Amino acid sequence: MYNMSNKLVYLLIAVVGFTSCGGSKAVDEVGTEISGTISIDGSSTVYPISEAVAEEFGLKNPKAKVTVGESGTGGGFNKFGRGEIDICGASRPIKESEKAICDSAGIKYLELEVAYDGIAIVVNPSNTWVDKITTAELKIMWETAAQDKIKTWSQVRAGWPNEPIHLFGAGTASGTFDYFTEEICGKKGASRGDYTASENDNQLVTGVAGDKGGLGYFGMAYYENNKAKLKIVPVDNGSGSGVIPTQETVLNKSYSPLSRPLYIYINEAALARPEVAAFITFFIDNAPVLSKDVGYVPCEASIYATQQEVLKAAIARLAPAEK
Repeated sequence: MYNMSNKLVYLLIAVVGFTSCGGSKAVDEVGTEISGTISIDGSSTVYPISEAVAEEFGLKNPKAKVTVGESGTGGGFNKFGRGEIDICGASRPIKESEKAICDSAGIKYLELEVAYDGIAIVVNPSNTWVDKITTAELKIMWETAAQDKIKTWSQVRAGWPNEPIHLFGAGTASGTFDYFTEEICGKKGASRGDYTASENDNQLVTGVAGDKGGLGYFGMAYYENNKAKLKIVPVDNGSGSGVIPTQETVLNKSYSPLSRPLYIYINEAALARPEVAAFITFFIDNAPVLSKDVGYVPCEASIYATQQEVLKAAIARLAPAEK
């Protein structure tokens, strides 16, 4: 049987795809301009991508309002599980405890992979002694046992100066914190607590940039956009050579173990709204270009193609029934 609702949804997708390739306006299924409010929060790592997409979408759809926050992956999932936001940016997959909160609230969601990131290790540009660092040395600095004990550079490597280390890293609500501690310290959340912590990566950039003894970690886009203020440190995972996060090394996984995927999670009830469906379609269509523009690494073309099909099917499934 011919389904008019599906036809209208497919029209929406086709029109949004057209706008991402240079069309002037996106329209919803009844032929009017996209309007309404779309809310995003979560990972500060994903924030630059979401912000870039929101800006481009807003230029093409001035009647639509997209609000983008950065309360950290954990903070975003807390809001997502309460139904306060439509979309959550995440620098790690959703946890079982967060899934349970969504289940208890009756919130179903769609997970989409939008880009890759390499967690950058940076020091102050005045730091002349660090040419590279091993994952073992990062563990010495950051593990729980280091608290109140590892205070100087000379304690990490012989030959480094007897000068204080000042550490800057992700806050505990951050997905970057979870990923970094699991990969470097051996257990998720296993980190010393005596460091400057923030879910706002710009604050970490400012901290390292203003402190000769500073060392920090955050998403590679924040390094790419602050190169003049920071010195990136090649990471040696035991191979004997240091590697920095680049488009090539993150994509081929040679920047290991600090390469990872980035996600967005969409509340299915929100996806049933035309403005959210239009925005998410625009997001995935433009993620390859905009993620690279802000300093991250686009996924393989096959991943975006698969997710476009998944999204198309979800929008069709969630389309309001014809009255």
